[in-house]
Amino acid sequence: MPTAVVTGANSGIANAFAHILINEGYKVIAADVNVDGPIKELGCEAVKLDIASTEDIRAFKQRVGEQPIDLLLNIAGIMAPPETDTLETVDLADFQKTFAVNTFGPLLLTQALLPNILAAQSPRIAVVSSRVGSIADNSSGGSYSYRSSKAAVNALFKSMAVDLQSKKVPVIILHPGIVMTNIDPRWKERGKESFRGAVEPEQAASELWGVLKVKGLESTGRFYHRNGEELPW
Repeated sequence: MPTAVVTGANSGIANAFAHILINEGYKVIAADVNVDGPIKELGCEAVKLDIASTEDIRAFKQRVGEQPIDLLLNIAGIMAPPETDTLETVDLADFQKTFAVNTFGPLLLTQALLPNILAAQSPRIAVVSSRVGSIADNSSGGSYSYRSSKAAVNALFKSMAVDLQSKKVPVIILHPGIVMTNIDPRWKERGKESFRGAVEPEQAASELWGVLKVKGLESTGRFYHRNGEELPW
């Protein structure tokens, strides 16, 4: 039975992804900073993990031990409220908090689990980023801490893809599209109808899995929309 680690699994896309992987026959280790909620209903191992804490990452690695990890899905993420993430309002605290979760955490967790990943027969690494991290695609501005954190995680995982290619570990960067999750408080304020093309987490996870499971070493370091379209950097 292959093993998958999924971060952010107490809600949204990650929770839906964990359900899919369990149904696909994976042993799932579901991780989240909060383990009181939907994560309990997955019926798999649930582990408290603050992705922004190096101590939590070390403890998580110790708990995993030496078991091989076939799939590492870095999904946990946060977004500053749009009104505090503008040119006029963003501050150092916003940048530090957002980068700690969205950028540094995925890299440091992957680093800690690298021996486990390399011990698997056909391992894969993925990070759920966002199209707003594309510099070439930026036509709307704003979202300073969130946008830059995603651009930075794209750069880190592209480098990771280059470094791990000789070890035959594909690294895939994914964009879920507009998804109704609690990361963005505007859903409650404005409703789904205000966001063209918005989907539920279950649809986003299903389509992302459809992309991820067919991407191998030939696709490493590339950035994909959930519809399979390759996105610009």
